[in-house]
Amino acid sequence: MSANPPHRQRDAVPEPRKIIHVDMDAFYASVEQRDAPELRGRPVAVGGHRARGVVAAASYEARTYGVRSAMPSVVAARRCPDLVFVPPRFDVYRAVSRQIHAIFADYADAIEPLSLDEAYLDVSQDRRALGSASAIAAEIRARIHADTGLTASAGVSYNKFIAKLASDQNKPDGMCVIPPAKGAAFVAALPVKRFHGIGPVTAEKMARLGIHTGADLRDRPLEFLRAHFGSHADYLHGAARGVDERPVRAERRAKSVGAERTFETNLTEAAAIDAALETVADAAWTRIERADVRGRTVTLKLRHADFQTITRARSVAGVVGTRAEMLDIGRVLLSPLMPVPGGIRLLGLTLSAILHDADAVQPALPL
Repeated sequence: MSANPPHRQRDAVPEPRKIIHVDMDAFYASVEQRDAPELRGRPVAVGGHRARGVVAAASYEARTYGVRSAMPSVVAARRCPDLVFVPPRFDVYRAVSRQIHAIFADYADAIEPLSLDEAYLDVSQDRRALGSASAIAAEIRARIHADTGLTASAGVSYNKFIAKLASDQNKPDGMCVIPPAKGAAFVAALPVKRFHGIGPVTAEKMARLGIHTGADLRDRPLEFLRAHFGSHADYLHGAARGVDERPVRAERRAKSVGAERTFETNLTEAAAIDAALETVADAAWTRIERADVRGRTVTLKLRHADFQTITRARSVAGVVGTRAEMLDIGRVLLSPLMPVPGGIRLLGLTLSAILHDADAVQPALPL
């Protein structure tokens, strides 16, 4: 009897998925520059004004001065004296977003929107017979530009984690393709602060532990990561190796949206606290509009100077429909907590109880 039976079938190795992450370039600011030719080539900030509020989006001209989204407007104006502030037009941004997502639907069945201006697409099946995921991404970007006059960047890879990293690699108006054979090396060379899921606080903690790059993170054993990062450790362990098994979820829905701010010095004066709450409401409402959601419950988060954290929530019968309404509820929740001994270290506002509308085998596609 032969030691190796001739009819034994090998286990089939699944083909890598083909994932595209599309991210519009400075979306809000680009729409404003498209619609107002006098703003083209100038540093533009959407949202806020020089006296108060926060920047919702910044044009690339403004970014060269260090202006960023979620930055207090007064700081942005100080960094860029010629900065032009324009009020946001979320109805226009939503209309453009619908145009963009209609284009996505021509190429992918599974589309996971992250906000008005970015989404994951699973294009493992070549619906338009273009021959590769790269060709699909290129055609999508060309159609977006033709239909909207705006540019988009795209990352093409075999999982969501790397596709998102890749879309930021050649911005603006660029594309980056990372095939499976190059995924681990691509991740290893990047700073961990660029990783989706690693915020400033986690990045600082990693720096204290000597973890600065993907290679540093890869070299830490899983037990070490679990000891320091808890339930997040398994995700970090896989990401550092270019592994991410999360599927593109067509029905991804936000459970809550909000913002919080930690202050350099503890706030004690009532006027300063109210101004800070307005700034937090601006940042939270910008994210709510970007996510295109509405909800019934507003939660206030307050952290004392001694790090004691308090939350208070209130629900409405209908929906919280405006930034002013959210701010008013936040003020109502904050009032009984005043004055705060020692001052306030952090304030946050979050909207939850989100309401949503309506409460054949193909050949492998190369990258």
